[in-house]
Amino acid sequence: MLHASFRPAADVFGELNRLQSVLDQVFRPLERSSIRALAGSGFPVINVGATPDAIEIMALAPGLDPGTLQVTADRGLLIVAGERKGALPERREGVSVYAQERFAGSFRRVVSLPEDADPGRIDARYRDGILRITVAKRESSKPRRIDVQ
Repeated sequence: MLHASFRPAADVFGELNRLQSVLDQVFRPLERSSIRALAGSGFPVINVGATPDAIEIMALAPGLDPGTLQVTADRGLLIVAGERKGALPERREGVSVYAQERFAGSFRRVVSLPEDADPGRIDARYRDGILRITVAKRESSKPRRIDVQ
């Protein structure tokens, strides 16, 4: 007779595979990009890319009042913070909410900027539910041609 806490090797390896899968999902975004989001997934969803002249950050944040958004650059970090008001009416007696997937409340997202980002040249615009932040690259980081005499 097997002891109640005994698990066959297949169960143990299955659990290890499941744990590895979870860790891969958590850390894979950090491996793919040198511009890493420091916060875990949350609101707003952020896409980060680069052009030869700038770093582009797109925060998908529908339903916000642009006046409540705060964008800050400090010591190589770009911080996006704000608050999203709830869309549901006040709860009343006799009314039950079965599911609520829309995020409401305060949020804060932090993105690590690369060394060639110029924190003095940042532009932020909110339109159609998307916060677009452009961080110019330093002129000194761009390649330039040197004439040989």
